[in-house]
Amino acid sequence: MQVKLKFTGLIASVLMFSSSFSQVSQVKNVEPFAGKVSSSNDFSNVVIEFHKLFSNAGNVSWYSVDKNFGASFTVDDLMYRAVLNRRGKLIYKIAYGKEKHLPVAIRKMVKSSYVEFVITAAAFFEDHNRKIWLINLSDESRDVTVRVEDLEMSEILNKKF
Repeated sequence: MQVKLKFTGLIASVLMFSSSFSQVSQVKNVEPFAGKVSSSNDFSNVVIEFHKLFSNAGNVSWYSVDKNFGASFTVDDLMYRAVLNRRGKLIYKIAYGKEKHLPVAIRKMVKSSYVEFVITAAAFFEDHNRKIWLINLSDESRDVTVRVEDLEMSEILNKKF
C-alpha cells in the first residue's frame, strides 16, 4: 500500500513535465548523493545491479531518495530516472520522451481522440506490474495531459490559454 501511495505521489509530482527537457522534474526528498562511492558496500551493490538493468546508460548521476538510491541517466535519446533500493532492486523508473517513443497502439489511440493536437512530450512510468504513459498534447488554444494504463485513456489535465 505504501509503495502504491509513493508511486501515485510520484506521478502527481511529475504531471507538469514540459516538452522542454532542459528542466529537470523535481521529486520530493531528492538530494545529490554525497556518500563515498569506494567505501559504500550498499552503493557498490546498487551500481552493479544498475549496470545489469541499464547496460547502455550514459551520463549517470546519483542522488539519494529517502533511504534509496536514485539515478538520472540517458539511454540512446531518452532521459531516465530510476530508484533502486539498497539491495539494487529496481523500485521504479521513468523515461522521458516524445511522440516517436510512444508504442504504435498508444500513439494511434491518442491521435484518434486528439486529432488537431500535437504530442509535445511523453513520460513512461514503470513500477512493479504497472506501466503508465503520461502524454502532453497541445493545440492552438489549450494544453491537455492524458494518462494511458492498460490501453485505457483518461484526460487528467485540460488547460486553456
